[in-house]
Amino acid sequence: MKYAMSYLVIFAVVLVLLNTYPVAASQDLLFTSKRDSLKSQTAVMASALMELESLSADQVARVMNMLDSMGLTRILVTDPAGLVLYDSNRPAADEPAEGEEPPPPEYRYALYQEVVSALRGSDVFYSRYNDRVFTSTAAMPIVYRGMVIGSIYILEIDSAQGELLFSLQQNLRNISLVIAAVTLVMSAFFSKMLTTRIAALLRAIRIVGEGEYGHRLQPVGRDELAQLAGEFNHLTDRLQTTEEVRRRFVSDASHELKTPLASIRLLADSILQTDEMDPAMVRDFVTDIGSEAERLTRITEHLLSLTKLDSLPAGEQLPVDVSQVLERTVALLQPVADASRVTVERELRPDCVILCTEDDLFQISFNLVENAIKYNYPGGRVFVSVYRDRDQVLLEVGDTGVGIPEEDLPKVFNRFYRVDKARSRAAGGTGLGLSIVRDTIRRHGGWVTARPRSPEGSLFTAGFPRYVPEERGKGETE
Repeated sequence: MKYAMSYLVIFAVVLVLLNTYPVAASQDLLFTSKRDSLKSQTAVMASALMELESLSADQVARVMNMLDSMGLTRILVTDPAGLVLYDSNRPAADEPAEGEEPPPPEYRYALYQEVVSALRGSDVFYSRYNDRVFTSTAAMPIVYRGMVIGSIYILEIDSAQGELLFSLQQNLRNISLVIAAVTLVMSAFFSKMLTTRIAALLRAIRIVGEGEYGHRLQPVGRDELAQLAGEFNHLTDRLQTTEEVRRRFVSDASHELKTPLASIRLLADSILQTDEMDPAMVRDFVTDIGSEAERLTRITEHLLSLTKLDSLPAGEQLPVDVSQVLERTVALLQPVADASRVTVERELRPDCVILCTEDDLFQISFNLVENAIKYNYPGGRVFVSVYRDRDQVLLEVGDTGVGIPEEDLPKVFNRFYRVDKARSRAAGGTGLGLSIVRDTIRRHGGWVTARPRSPEGSLFTAGFPRYVPEERGKGETE
């Protein structure tokens, strides 16, 4: 109703203007035309009567009979006192027969406002439109040698022009009624069409708000509402993807947490239900409980790290030398490599600086190098390199270990995804390390890939935008 009423108000204003302005303009135009016409006719008659030194009824009648009345309704000529000397509506008296006395003259004064103003030396014009008739009057003084010797007054009643103006009003009124009817139908149609699409959008929002993320709208046309429907579909796509990831994440997290908890409960129940247990077996069970508790701790820490990556903004970025951080990481993991009989070879080139936080870069390098050591064979090797490639700094960690099947490569960065679950659990993995690596690298504008290494093992490559310090301005001194 609001949309329909807004359309109707706009068209109502247009129709009011259509019915008032043309009629008013036409009426003013006719008034101007009549004023000019009547003043011109009055001036012609006054000029003809100016030739008379004094006005008498016979002389005025003789002059006026010679002039064309030009369709005027009435013409009056008066003397300076307002006495009517000529009236076009009064028939001329017959000439008296021989021997007969002429009839006495009829004395009548024209006490009209127009005549009074004319006798005072003013030109007067009045016109009005009423009952489909234009009634116009004009009066002008008759001047002889600077003296007013009379006045002339004319009256015009024009019904033809009045009917024409009334016909224009009628036509405009009929056109307005047709336009109003069409506008009413069109406003109802367009308002219904518009509100139907808006109602469909609102209904879709409510459906999605209730959890039906698969609901979609069908965009119609290319207007703003169609664009809004398209954006709504894109939003629901992202919501559906996010919801699927959330559910999968909750399911995986529940599964990962349930396994060590079940082991801890089983071991604890075994200890409690056995009255006489060998102390060595109790020690083994307690050791296993501690291992599972450590695994729970690692999973919890990784989940907290992912939560921080999802919710908190990146820390203050500073220039960090990647080679120095990798050197420290390898030194820290060297005992782990020695225990696994894995050799770590490194090629760390200088001047590989990126904008990052040192803690984030350390976490990235630690996860990649630790995975390369843990998922390797005894006697295997790990290759760590840092170098520049145009405007990027590349960090590569390769190994000669078990490798990753081709079909699993696109999934290794997913949360809780593990290629070999049994081996990952045995190595203490949670399936979250590579997810943390990917999300942390992306926070700093980088990228990471995983691919098989020839002839064996895996190769992880992380790329960061290279940091180039601003050069000093010319003319500055050290």
